[in-house]
Amino acid sequence: MEILFHDEHFVAVNKPAGLLVHRSIIAGGETRFAMQMLRDQIGRHVFPVHRLDRPTSGVLIFALSPEAARRLAESFRTRLVSKRYLAVVRGVVEESGVIDCPLVEEPDPLERRRVQSPPVSQDAVTEYRRLASVELPFPVGRYPSARYSLVGVFPHTGRRHQIRRHLKHIFHPVIGDTRYGEGRHNRLFRSEYGCGRMLLAAVETRFIHPWTSEAVTVTAPLDTSFADVIDRLGWAKAVSGNWPGEQTPSKDIDCYTLRDVSSR
Repeated sequence: MEILFHDEHFVAVNKPAGLLVHRSIIAGGETRFAMQMLRDQIGRHVFPVHRLDRPTSGVLIFALSPEAARRLAESFRTRLVSKRYLAVVRGVVEESGVIDCPLVEEPDPLERRRVQSPPVSQDAVTEYRRLASVELPFPVGRYPSARYSLVGVFPHTGRRHQIRRHLKHIFHPVIGDTRYGEGRHNRLFRSEYGCGRMLLAAVETRFIHPWTSEAVTVTAPLDTSFADVIDRLGWAKAVSGNWPGEQTPSKDIDCYTLRDVSSR
């Protein structure tokens, strides 16, 4: 896996879409997991700090000790970590907005058998900004054309499947999402663009280093499949440069961030 950041306490990788973070009861017959692959790659034990959905690609941080995992996990819990995602969604979203919609935690199917207490609704807030949009001459359902948006997404909380569920809530599901998305649009991207992955990527994570107190910015390039869709839809300029109004990363790492431009 591509290593994006590595020091004596943490290592961040660019997780490929379709790869589970670690072994779990939903793994089935899977034999490849990000945690085990990274352990073998760097030759030492690593400890998970946060989660990233299996179909989502991008920045994934591991700790190199239990204490480092505890400290950074606490930063995630207290919302001191900033995360930014890039998504392609159905329809043309508003220019910007905030989705403030509580979510009920969704346990994995096998875990539901062990859950005795009723599910509890938790606060969940997601901010988004439209970066580009396009109308394609492909009929989908009863419509003669199909419209899509490139969206920068900024979760303020970290609920399970939060971004995917919130975008579905506002009727703009992520393309390629087989759980919360729209099958007809997913099939269009497979047939027209050869893209079978979910078009959601964690492109940037920022945190204050627990030992050095420095601001660390880790950014991840898009994989070939996602980048090809961006290019073919004419959105290449929307994923170049830096995030608007912000400084370049404080560490010497690969940078692939976004700036807000119109699609045409």
